[in-house]
Amino acid sequence: MSGPFAFSSRVALPRGITRRRLLVGALAAITAGSSPWKAAQAEPYTEIAYRSGPLTIVGYLYRPEGDGPFPTVIYNHGSRIGRDREPRPWVSFGGLFVAAGYAVLVPERRGYGKSDGPVWIDAVGRDSTSRFIDRCEAETDDVLAAVDFLGTVPFVDRSRLGIVGWSIGGIVTLFALARSKAFRAAVDQASGVLTWRRSPALQAALTEAVRRATCPVFLMDAENDAAPEAIPTLARAMEAAALPHKATIYPAYMPTHPTPDSAPGHALFEPAGIPIWGNDAVSFLDSYLKP
Repeated sequence: MSGPFAFSSRVALPRGITRRRLLVGALAAITAGSSPWKAAQAEPYTEIAYRSGPLTIVGYLYRPEGDGPFPTVIYNHGSRIGRDREPRPWVSFGGLFVAAGYAVLVPERRGYGKSDGPVWIDAVGRDSTSRFIDRCEAETDDVLAAVDFLGTVPFVDRSRLGIVGWSIGGIVTLFALARSKAFRAAVDQASGVLTWRRSPALQAALTEAVRRATCPVFLMDAENDAAPEAIPTLARAMEAAALPHKATIYPAYMPTHPTPDSAPGHALFEPAGIPIWGNDAVSFLDSYLKP
């Protein structure tokens, strides 16, 4: 990088490959455990950095083919306790949305990858109440700072901004919707589900967040996640408030390599699950972010 941030002028597709062909290929390759983006370009993103208060946040910016300005998605990753400092550009998710014509920004929120700030366990420990929620609100600060950063990127159309998040990233997504009117559509994947049953405080915070949402929200989960009642509860809160939303509970999902301390359905929103929910997410965003 040079200066406070940098980004590439283009991420070109290989000759003869259209966006539609690349999207289909991406989903097939993800299922097989690889990514066609690595074959197309060693790094199909540009590493950027921006300020969030006193912190420097590092992220990964993807650009589709063409001149833009493009509708843009902010993708909010989940936690990875014990592997927090491993930089992860989430190429599979970037590839999904870029192939559909979106620019994508993946912020590594505070404490992740190369970004400043303490890792999750040091800031939160095992708390599931005030420290947990305060940390999620602080990470939301990083995402709202990313919105400001995108205003400096010439190929981004900030009037067509979407947001997607999984697990803790889903919590951050909903908190961002409650605090900002910058977004025109959102996809929430299993927000807070792993903590839901042991944190009435989080239940209340998420319910309040969806009631304050100012854009349509697509709520997703798998029926064998840790608390399959969580997403329907948030959907009912939005329905009671007459807010536009969609909710889908996918059939039970079994990952190839389950994580011992996590419900198998929670893994639906890892890269291997993209063939199941990817087209649904893209279609929902298209409905609100494309002319």
